[in-house]
Amino acid sequence: MDTSKHRHRRLPALALAWLATRALMLWLLVHSASPLLGGGRVAREVWGLYHRWYGVLVHGGLPAHDPLWQYPPGAGPVLLSPALLPGLTYFQAFVALTVAADAVILLTLARAGARPGRSLLGAALWTGGLPLLLHVPLVRYDVQVTALAVLSLASLSRSPRAGGALAALGAVVKVWPALVLLGTPRGRDSGSAWRSAATTGACALALLALAFRDPLSFLRQQGARGVQIESLGGTALSLASHAGWPGTARYRYGAMEFVGPYVSSVAHVSLALTAVALALLVLWRVRSRRHTRATPCDAALSAVLLFTVTSRVISPQYMIWLLGLAAVCLTSRHTTQRPVALLLLAATAVSTLIYPMHYWEVISCSWTGTTLMLVRNGLLTWAACLSYRRLWRTAPPPPPTVTSTHPRPRTTPRTRTSASL
Repeated sequence: MDTSKHRHRRLPALALAWLATRALMLWLLVHSASPLLGGGRVAREVWGLYHRWYGVLVHGGLPAHDPLWQYPPGAGPVLLSPALLPGLTYFQAFVALTVAADAVILLTLARAGARPGRSLLGAALWTGGLPLLLHVPLVRYDVQVTALAVLSLASLSRSPRAGGALAALGAVVKVWPALVLLGTPRGRDSGSAWRSAATTGACALALLALAFRDPLSFLRQQGARGVQIESLGGTALSLASHAGWPGTARYRYGAMEFVGPYVSSVAHVSLALTAVALALLVLWRVRSRRHTRATPCDAALSAVLLFTVTSRVISPQYMIWLLGLAAVCLTSRHTTQRPVALLLLAATAVSTLIYPMHYWEVISCSWTGTTLMLVRNGLLTWAACLSYRRLWRTAPPPPPTVTSTHPRPRTTPRTRTSASL
């Protein structure tokens, strides 16, 4: 059977699976008042917090004095976008636009995977992986940001300028998509992508500065953040609480953070690890010379994984980013990240057990909550190390050119024969 025809026959089944799983996610959202689904806390992010910010944004300002505002100015247009659907409430319109962004990601992955020499595994991973987070993705704007990153990676090979522009737009909305350009191959295309990103980013920031007051206010809030209970440092402090550490968890800056002795030291260690991660990525970039079609996607996943694991904050919606990037990797048969994608699926499933199912166990640092955090963050750390190792091993520098010390043999001049006369 022709492989291309076989792939195209799978597309209707993939579409049906997406419709079924998204219908289930919407059903869970409607019934999210159940204690097992968070008792309504998950959806409160939209109809409470986002809607309140919407009231400020429509008057040309950013919620600069709100300590919960920790997003770049590009988040403003995203949170204003429900106004595009005037027949719906803010909550309904936000969810509808999130589902639309989800569909864009699926179409992008399916189109990339249906090409010759490609795979639909990426589209399948996104279709089946996102529902592992239950209804959480529907009430966070991380799906929209992930869509920009996925579109950027999918378009880099055909149009580096478009890929760079999309990455810049994603970075203006939520910073991390800037990392997707790390693996662009050296040469004209890489320069074109980075120049396009710089130009697009500068223009977008200039327009946002004209549209909103105090566009860089989010930097103040980010600098004041501590150690969130779901981070790697938070897991260490949760373990320490069983050994007598007197700290507690408190709601600060939109998340549950630890307060108490040594918390600032843990935060500094996290920042130092982030610097180490950046140095490792720069070292890979300088060292690598050979790239495959999958290298930009593999490098993007590895970079975001390293920054996620070393961050002071790890929220459940971060898994949306990682699933999207892993899905783009799997559209290529040359990717090195297949085992990493499996680890991320497992970590996503455990993340759901943490939030919203057993979040109070995590807050109270019970053995159940601590064990769940150890498993989830252990999987993420394993995935990050494996991802970088496989990225490093597939892009070695070219071997040095060996100059021969032996003289080149002399060539005897041809004798002109009568036939050549």
